[in-house]
Amino acid sequence: MKTVTSRTLKTTSAALMAAGMLAFGVSAASAHVTVDPDDPAAGGYTHLTFNMPNESATAKSNKLEVSLPADSPFNSVSVKPIEGWTSELVTTTLPKPVTVNGATVTKAVTSVVWTADAAHEIGQNQYQSFSISVGVLPKEGTTISMPATQTYTDGTVVKWDEKAVDGQPEPEHPAPSFVTTAEDAPTSDSPSATAAPAAAPAASSSNDAGSTAGWFGLAAGLVGLAAGVTALARTRPAAGKAGANAGTAAPNAAPKEPSAK
Repeated sequence: MKTVTSRTLKTTSAALMAAGMLAFGVSAASAHVTVDPDDPAAGGYTHLTFNMPNESATAKSNKLEVSLPADSPFNSVSVKPIEGWTSELVTTTLPKPVTVNGATVTKAVTSVVWTADAAHEIGQNQYQSFSISVGVLPKEGTTISMPATQTYTDGTVVKWDEKAVDGQPEPEHPAPSFVTTAEDAPTSDSPSATAAPAAAPAASSSNDAGSTAGWFGLAAGLVGLAAGVTALARTRPAAGKAGANAGTAAPNAAPKEPSAK
């Protein structure tokens, strides 16, 4: 029994060690400066989030510079503020004019630089995220590569500028990149969608008309009732007068019978 338990514990320990080594390997291999677009659709705008980890055991990371494409430049670039980090948009004249979204562009933002103050430098086992909003994105299937340069407080500079090739192992320092996708479908109101709102007012009008007719009917009934009461009130005095006249006429007619004899 003890032997079986001992073997089980050894097997479990070996499996845990292997899983830990595998997890460490995946973590180490993915510890690059990367970019994540929230919507890479061609012809639109997107938010790009760059993640920069600290891979040094002795120094802190305090600067990141990202180069933006000059052959397919963005005509709009804005930076999300980060506490403790200053940002700079570097605008340069393009090697040749480029048409972007129907307009000729001769100057564009070609790099973004973030620099940390002493209190916000990132240390070992830490990372920082940097976000920018860019557009307009080029046509579908375009690979947008944005080489990055990471600087440490001990003067070490790491360039993330190697191009990844399909079918080959990932380079040691790949450049952050993404591929544009198909344009988003245009949003338009369908006939059924426009017909539905039109039907609602019609039903509402019908209900309103019914309610209005009901109120008019009630009002007419009350008016008729008032008229009836008034007519009845007028009829009663008339009937009283007629009765009085009949009462006075009877005595005048009675004495005539003796005189006839």
